[in-house]
Parts: sequence; C-alpha cells; structure tokens
Amino acid sequence: MKKAAAIVILCSVLFGSCASRDAARADEYFSMGMAYYDLGKYEDAERWFNRAKAIDKTMTASEYNLGRIAFETGRYEDAAGHFEKIVSRDPENVMALKSAAYSRIKNGDLLAAETHYSKVLALVPESADDGFNYALVLYALKKYPESESTLQKYSTALEENSDALLLLARAEGAQNKVEAADSYNKWLTVSTPTAQVLYEYAQVLEKLELYARAIEQYKASVAALREDTNTLKKSSIRYEAARLMLTADPENDEAIVELDAAIEAGFTDTKILEDLMQDPRITQAHKDSIQKSIDAINNPPAPPASEGDGQTGADAPKE
Repeated sequence: MKKAAAIVILCSVLFGSCASRDAARADEYFSMGMAYYDLGKYEDAERWFNRAKAIDKTMTASEYNLGRIAFETGRYEDAAGHFEKIVSRDPENVMALKSAAYSRIKNGDLLAAETHYSKVLALVPESADDGFNYALVLYALKKYPESESTLQKYSTALEENSDALLLLARAEGAQNKVEAADSYNKWLTVSTPTAQVLYEYAQVLEKLELYARAIEQYKASVAALREDTNTLKKSSIRYEAARLMLTADPENDEAIVELDAAIEAGFTDTKILEDLMQDPRITQAHKDSIQKSIDAINNPPAPPASEGDGQTGADAPKE
C-alpha cells in the first residue's frame, strides 16, 4: 500500500510539474508572438503563435492572432479559416464571428459572411455596426428587402450614420419604392453631395416620374463631377438630362441645348440617338435637330489646314 501511495504521489508531482511548465512555455511563446506582431514581423510572430497554439492554455488567443496576421498580409482565406476554427470550438465567440465574417467579405464569399453576421446579431442584436455590415452584405447579394428591414431595426443609428442612410436609400431604390426619394433627400442634408449619389438620386426620381426634380439632379451630378470615371461621364449624364427633357417636356427647347452640350463633352453614340428619335413623345422639330446632331457626329468637319501646307506664289513649282 505504501508503495502504491508513493507512486501516486510521484505521478502527481511529475505531471503537475509538467503541466506547470507547459503553461509557462505557452505564456512565453504567446508573449514572443505578440512582440513580433507589434514589430510587424509577421512571419516570426506566426511561428511563435503556432508553438503556443499547441498548448491548450493559449490555443484560442494564438489562433486569433494567426488570423489577424493572415488578414493583414492579404491571405483572407487563411484568415477566415483561423477564425472559423475558433468558432467551431466556441460558437458564441462574437469577436471571432465578426472577424470571420469580414475575412469572408474580403475573399468574396458573401454567403459565408451572411451566415456569420446572422449569428453575430443573434448574440448581440443591439449592435448597430454589425447590423449595418449585415445589411451591406445582404445588399451585395441583391437581397434588397432583407437589407432594408435590417437597417430599419436601427432607426436611431440611421440618423447618425450617413453610410447607413445611403444604403437604405439604395435598397429602397432597388425595389422602386417611393420612400427612396425621401431617403436620398435626407442623405443630401447630412452629407457632401457626390456626383455618383446625385446621379443615382436622379434615376430614382425619374422612375418615380418626378421628372423636373430628376432633371435638376442630373444637372447637379454634372456640376459635381470633377472628372470622368470608368462608370460616370459628363457626356452620358448630359445625354440623360437631354433625353428626359425631350420626352417629358417636349416643348422645352433647352433639351437640344443640353444634347449639344453632351455631344461637345464627347457623346458620340449615334445608335442611341437614332433609337431616341423613334419615341413618339418627341416633336418633329426636335427630331430634325437630333438628326442634324447625328449627321455632325458621322461627318465631323475636317481639321483646318496648318500654315505652309499649300504651295503658292514663290514656293509653287515652276513649269
């Protein structure tokens, strides 16, 4: 009996000592990982976190920091994998769920991001920031009613977050809701207008048959656009304004002035102009003007000859 008791005591001492040493090593490895992380030496930090992760005491913290390193070095798939391992062990770890969701957004897996954010909001439904991110993902997935309803749950935050208000306007606009006009208008009262948003607003107003206001916003968009982009050009916006004037206000001669301005700005799509001429709402006088514009685009005037191009007088060859 005494021998057996001695063995039990010896095992207890030995294993207790081993556990204590493991815990100490885990802390040391984790501290080394954090030190290298703070220095931006991610490769070294990863090595130490991986060592620490092998010891249960720091597994979750090390895994999380490995995810952070992967994210900051642009390895979003790896980052999501680290965060999702934490979630698999601890399904209510909100920080890991948020990080996994954002990593999935960055690698383009929006369906996975949607799943993660839905779990986050089930755990912290009062989080307006996470609600906005969830609505953003839903909008990107073209789930416009769900995006709108999610934003509406945080009505107070909408008043304080111009980005959320703009997302609401876009979600409503995508559903052709009349409320979109009010949401865009509210956004304009709290934000600096941009050409892109003004253009979107004009399109919404046109769909709602608020033509005068739409023309006004098309013009405002032109004024706000400092230089053309791949998706927005002054010539195209001016054409949209001219087209709407020609069809919604047929007697308004300003439409042709606006069309000429569009062409001067670089609009050259004669096929669109030819199709426009088929609209029965356009007057014959305006159709004649549009045809002249088409002819001018198809037959641009020859550039003036530069001095010295002709040979006359003393410079002409003699017979």
